[in-house]
Amino acid sequence: MTHLKEGDKAPDINAEDQNGNPIKLSDFKGKKVVLYFYPKDDTPGCTAEACNFRDNYQDLKDKGFELIGVSADTAAKHQKFATKYDLPFALIPDTEKEVIEAYGVWGLKKFMGREYDGIHRETFVIDEEGKIAKIYLKVKTKEATEQILADFS
Repeated sequence: MTHLKEGDKAPDINAEDQNGNPIKLSDFKGKKVVLYFYPKDDTPGCTAEACNFRDNYQDLKDKGFELIGVSADTAAKHQKFATKYDLPFALIPDTEKEVIEAYGVWGLKKFMGREYDGIHRETFVIDEEGKIAKIYLKVKTKEATEQILADFS
């Protein structure tokens, strides 16, 4: 689980989205950023979360938020996922797990009695100064946006 705390400076990101567009967290200074980590494209929980963000994307934008998703899937998988579900936000293909490890969301997981290493579903809200304003460790996939907006309204 994450070693970061609310109030910490958010680790910078220097990556590309699913379409090869550069993404640097430092480019978002002056804006709030929702940075959400999820295990895998096109799985039930991850799809529910992405679609919740899609359906409420304008509400987030209206409140001044930018939205970025991160998983270890490839750019091609992200492109397919974003196209299939009409996702209007950037997805970072972190195949080398640089961002995932910087945010401390890679670790031991348990599912149906089996233990394995994987990405923990966590969401970070980063404030206008680049500091972590809120960390969601228990993300409700079908209410992800509502969780955030309840705290930042």
